Amino acid sequence: MIHDDPLLPLRERIDAIDREILDLLSQRARVAQEIGHHKQRLGVPVFRPERELAVVRKVQQANPGPLRDASLASVWTEIMSACRSLEGVQRIAYLGPQGTYTEQAARRFFGSSCEFVACADLDEVFRSQLGGSTSHAVVPLENSTEGAVARTLDLLLSQPAHLCGEISLPIHHNLLRRRDDLHDLRAVLAHPQALSQCRKWLDAQLPGVERRAVASNAEAARLAAQDDSLGAIAGEHAAALYGLRLAASHIQDEAGNRTRFVVLGAETPERSGHDRTSLILAVPNVAGAVVAMLRPLAEHGVSMSRLESRPARSGAWEYMFYVDIEGHADDAHVAAALQALRSHCAFFKNLGSYPIRQA
Repeated sequence: MIHDDPLLPLRERIDAIDREILDLLSQRARVAQEIGHHKQRLGVPVFRPERELAVVRKVQQANPGPLRDASLASVWTEIMSACRSLEGVQRIAYLGPQGTYTEQAARRFFGSSCEFVACADLDEVFRSQLGGSTSHAVVPLENSTEGAVARTLDLLLSQPAHLCGEISLPIHHNLLRRRDDLHDLRAVLAHPQALSQCRKWLDAQLPGVERRAVASNAEAARLAAQDDSLGAIAGEHAAALYGLRLAASHIQDEAGNRTRFVVLGAETPERSGHDRTSLILAVPNVAGAVVAMLRPLAEHGVSMSRLESRPARSGAWEYMFYVDIEGHADDAHVAAALQALRSHCAFFKNLGSYPIRQA
């Protein structure tokens, strides 16, 4: 006697709901196409980071559950990415090779319906976007435990780069290899920052194993995929890409380890209500100059979230200051502070105002 399948009615309901979702997605895509045609006629950029972030926030505010807000953000990012691709596929440069955290950040920010271009180094990433071979680029700016990426800071200063977005990712390091254990490891490979971020775990679990610095964690995974005796510190995306197993997961020393990435692009995002403005400043080499530089921010009620100094390479022990402030340059109090700030600075570069986004 054949028993009725109790899952069959539920599966039929799922199939019916999927057909409704498909119909609604098609309707949304057609409306997005109409908007795209109007944008093309008006000369308005197709990609509007502040608008897309506003869409995600509205969805999250209306979320009745049980899906998590982060899951809905991922779903809607992909929907908008697919709709954008109907107007033409965006080319996005990132610090390669495939499998890096920068690639992961680029895919989280733009969605998968883009062409992602891996670049050998940060200089090539900047050249790709500024030269027009890609529309946007994603580069790492700072890590919560290791600090700023010096080469990114130098290029932001020397190149006519403009920031139109950012995304902060939690960094979960894993030990990857062709086996799922820690036995017979000859060396652990990773980017120098990743080795540093996992120092305590390596000291405790693999004290006698060589630590070898390579150009990127993705390169470490590629090499580990070719040799049973090697392990790589990298993310799960690299594990899937290179066919590796997780010998140990979440081995970073700091549970809250995050990396902040910035997006280079030509767009000037409008105010979103949750924005950041990035500046590069220099002051005359006189007593009290730095205090005078920062005073306009306090006087106009502008919060500073980051202050980083780098040698100006003039040979005279002068410094450039990289400053992030909360708010958009079009906010009245921010605009007033920036105007006052210019009068105190020997050098002033506004890299852009952009919406803040986390993944």
